[in-house]
Amino acid sequence: MATGRSTTLGTPPEIRTYKGQDRALRADRLGTAGLLLSVLAASAPLMVVAGVMPTTFGVMGIVGQPLLFVILGVVLALFGVGYAEMSRHVHNAGAFYAYIARGLGPTAGAGASLVALVAYSAMQVGVYGILGFEISSLFATYLQIDLAWWIPALAAVALTGALGWLKIDLNAKVLGVLLLIEVVLVVIFDVAALGKPGAEGISLHAFDPATLSGPGLGTALCFCIAAFVGFEQSPVYAEETSKPHIVVSRVMFLAVGFVALFFALSAWALTVATGPSEVVKASAEAGPGLLFQLTEARLGATFTDVLHVLFVTGMFAAMLSFHNVVARYAFAMGREGLLPAAFGRTNAGTGAPATGSLLQTAVSVLVVLAFAVTDDKPTGDPTTPVLHLFTWMGNVGALGVTLLMAAASFAVIAFFVRRGSAGAQIWRLVAAGAAGTALLAIAVYTVKDFDVLVGAAKGSALSWVLPGIIAAAIAGGLLYGAFLRSSRPEVHARIGLGNEAFRLDQAAEADPGD
Repeated sequence: MATGRSTTLGTPPEIRTYKGQDRALRADRLGTAGLLLSVLAASAPLMVVAGVMPTTFGVMGIVGQPLLFVILGVVLALFGVGYAEMSRHVHNAGAFYAYIARGLGPTAGAGASLVALVAYSAMQVGVYGILGFEISSLFATYLQIDLAWWIPALAAVALTGALGWLKIDLNAKVLGVLLLIEVVLVVIFDVAALGKPGAEGISLHAFDPATLSGPGLGTALCFCIAAFVGFEQSPVYAEETSKPHIVVSRVMFLAVGFVALFFALSAWALTVATGPSEVVKASAEAGPGLLFQLTEARLGATFTDVLHVLFVTGMFAAMLSFHNVVARYAFAMGREGLLPAAFGRTNAGTGAPATGSLLQTAVSVLVVLAFAVTDDKPTGDPTTPVLHLFTWMGNVGALGVTLLMAAASFAVIAFFVRRGSAGAQIWRLVAAGAAGTALLAIAVYTVKDFDVLVGAAKGSALSWVLPGIIAAAIAGGLLYGAFLRSSRPEVHARIGLGNEAFRLDQAAEADPGD
């Protein structure tokens, strides 16, 4: 006899219409390598080394940033223990919200679905700002052409949207090539920095725990955790991977380990190149230009010019990675009735979540145009809305993802307790609890120091308006979930179930005695 919360409710008419292949993502598109490259692209290695690291050194004054990446790697590995185990039991393109729904209930899942949609959309749209600014700068430097930032930004929106319609394995190849080039260039710099260190020689001072002190530590945690965003996306592609119960968890741990090691070594290389006692001052003075100054001194102008160009392509890879994730969250929500049913359909030719891709493209166009209209100095002033777009939206997104990871940690515990398997999973549940607590603490620091994160004055309205976007998404999602529970229980019961709901319905139809 079929059992489960969905078997007694019947498939909602608007979902029943899309039974068939267009309701499912194409399986067996990605193996370990393709999935790993897809999720690592979101971490944008070159953007982190050139942007996040000098900011953390210069603004927060934390010399021990390399050690910080190691610590965050441990925290996120603990998170991955429970998250990976959950991925063996739940395969759903709406990973975060599906896990939260299965552990903490469908209403909580509805809240998480809206947070995920807003957070990943914010991170993706934010990158258009810095990409447009960098391309504008390249045109001015090498071609002596003044190009408004929003022109290349809109071109990138169009190209990203077009790629979002294509097969995910083709997307993975594009992301993989761009990612590997970035990694090679950063490794070349790391080797050059160690081969030609600053005045203090090769020093391990940045790994001294005493360097993790001062009022900027909490803010530095917020900045650095954003560099890891991407690894948690692997369950989003579970339905499109071969052997998802193996590949998804494998990729998750490979991604965390790679990011922690790679960024720790690269941050250390920056301290070696400048000297640990000078890295804060040098970063404060040069900002994102620090990496390019150091490479020009060691590797020459040609290498640095190539690095500038690849800085742009790396950002594009990150945008495409986030775009793919948002499209799949929208697909999962449409399939389960949280969004209109049209979002739960895939492109007949490629198997891509076409309507979700269109939604993200439309949102990106509107946001870029909104910032362009309010930008009175579009080509040369780094204080213009173009960089506000990047910092504001990037930090809003990072806050949302951190909260989702914390909630997912506690959902893992609830899921296995409700299944009666807590004893067998005890060490995983302890790891999930520790990770969830640490992630909540980081989220609190993020909200507390949001004015610093976005470069606003103390007491600025931005310090509550921007985090308020995530708060509004939480509240709106929970209210929507409560509404569905009372007025559309058949939809509410399916939140987080994905294709499993339809399999249960088919079993129930075959066994009318249920």
